[in-house]
Amino acid sequence: MAKRDFYEVLGLSKGASDEDIKKAYRKLAMKFHPDRNQGDKAKEAEETFKEAKEAYEMLSDPKKKAAYDQFGHAGVDPNMGGGRGGPEGFGGFADAFGDIFGDIFGQGGGGRRGGNGGPQVYRGSDLSYAMEITLEEAAAGKDTQIRIPAWDECGVCHGSGAKPGTSAKTCPTCNGSGTVHMRQGFFSVQQTCPHCHGTGKVIPDPCTACNGQGRVKKTKTLEVKIPAGINEGMRIRSAGNGEPGTNGGPPGDLYIEIRIKQHDIFERDGDDLHCSVPVPLTTAALGGNIEVPTLGGKAEIEIPEGTQHGKTFRLRGKGIKGIRSSYPGDLYCHINVETPVKLTEHQRKLLKELDESFKKGGEKHSPNSKSWTDRVKNIFK
Repeated sequence: MAKRDFYEVLGLSKGASDEDIKKAYRKLAMKFHPDRNQGDKAKEAEETFKEAKEAYEMLSDPKKKAAYDQFGHAGVDPNMGGGRGGPEGFGGFADAFGDIFGDIFGQGGGGRRGGNGGPQVYRGSDLSYAMEITLEEAAAGKDTQIRIPAWDECGVCHGSGAKPGTSAKTCPTCNGSGTVHMRQGFFSVQQTCPHCHGTGKVIPDPCTACNGQGRVKKTKTLEVKIPAGINEGMRIRSAGNGEPGTNGGPPGDLYIEIRIKQHDIFERDGDDLHCSVPVPLTTAALGGNIEVPTLGGKAEIEIPEGTQHGKTFRLRGKGIKGIRSSYPGDLYCHINVETPVKLTEHQRKLLKELDESFKKGGEKHSPNSKSWTDRVKNIFK
């Protein structure tokens, strides 16, 4: 089946701006993401999602977009040579294989050439930091500080990596380009120089303070804002606070992953909270009002006469307002009827009298027991 026009897939007209392309893709991705579509429509939604993703990947890349605008699908098809530059349309073929070899030999994944054919520069790696917070802090949000490992310029060599009084030399293997070429039959393959590791320079006498790295490890303090309603496993991105790049490349990012401590009373389920509320046997039987805790203070529940163990009461809006929620969740209080313990002789006597009274009253005092007894009898018929 022929591919649909990429602009048509995103619901745009040719010449749409980068911002329009991004907005259109986000809208489709939110609607047709596999996690949001289950059941009978899952397969159809997945295909639509993949189609939109491919269209966005092509139109968000300036070079691919220009080739597509000029030549259509042929301009971005790696199996065709049209519209990709190079003599006699051969550029598409060469570029496609160049991308493959770049990934194999280390040019992919954020690496790029320096200016005027200089050394390759690479984006730094991302870092992950696990932060543990309380349920109250997750609900209300908080501003806090964290200390993370970082790199600073070496104070001895001032970032050169060379011993004071000496300097780095141009790499003799790659002549300062940071890359070397290997001939493999018809193809010429470019890879990172194994001698200088892409820097284009070698250091005959490395600085002893930093071992020739030009930088030393330290720690730095970051201000972190935790949004109200954050949940277990969510991540906060701190741009540019990952590992530094290579050869002047941009730094990576820091991802702060949230862990929520187990609470003494509440269990969280999405935006809802659950808690077990102990209720005296007499209160469950006679009814009454009891206080229950919430994250915002105390609330009161009216216990009807004859409340059974396991009964659940819902307090609307007493849960947590999630990051993407318009309204807070609810608090579910699960009744746990307590059987009295360590009875005095007088209390035992009173309970025995009460038990005799219940037996004389028949099944009207214990309807669940009567129903359960009947079901047991049916099993052994």
